Amino acid sequence: MSDSLAVDLFVEDLAHEVFVGALVDRIAREEDVALSLQARSARGGHPRALEEFGTYQVLVEKGALTKRTPDLVVVVIDGNCATPRKKREEIRRVTRPALLDRVVTGCPNPHVERWFLADPDSFHNVVGYQPVVGPEKCEREHYKRILADAVRRGQQPATLSGIEFAAELVEAMNLYRAGRRDSSLRAFVGDLRGRFREIRRREGVGGAQ
Repeated sequence: MSDSLAVDLFVEDLAHEVFVGALVDRIAREEDVALSLQARSARGGHPRALEEFGTYQVLVEKGALTKRTPDLVVVVIDGNCATPRKKREEIRRVTRPALLDRVVTGCPNPHVERWFLADPDSFHNVVGYQPVVGPEKCEREHYKRILADAVRRGQQPATLSGIEFAAELVEAMNLYRAGRRDSSLRAFVGDLRGRFREIRRREGVGGAQ
């Protein structure tokens, strides 16, 4: 094993990539794990995410993406109001044996924009406005609208409807507080943190910058 952990991030779109990428980086630093993170976003968005995850795995096995098989593959696909257990099982069913023990799954429920909003207090510190998230809703654009509206009300330029604040929001977020508000985020953070600790004990990977 090299001094850094090779981590591939497979997600369904840019919002997932920037938020989850920043979150993986933060947790790795907190666990003193040095990593090399490579994003592999699905080109077809959510409808084709699982299909493209299958294609990605074939390319990994052939060595077509990189000479080194990733030590960890973080797969994050929206739950769309399915139970987290059901969505994780969907991902597991399409995971090939060679990568089965390397995959960590995340299922934002219902959509990843809710993770952006999971800690309203720190969101206010970054954006200048505290969003009112309200009860969970399955409507596809619901949390996108709340995110974009909160950025507008904070009088911030929103060239990407708020997802451009992902890295700042992740750094400012109180993960305990956010996890109490969003169980899907809490589950992902806990699983990823646990996997990093397991790898450190087994392989001695450390020294995050």
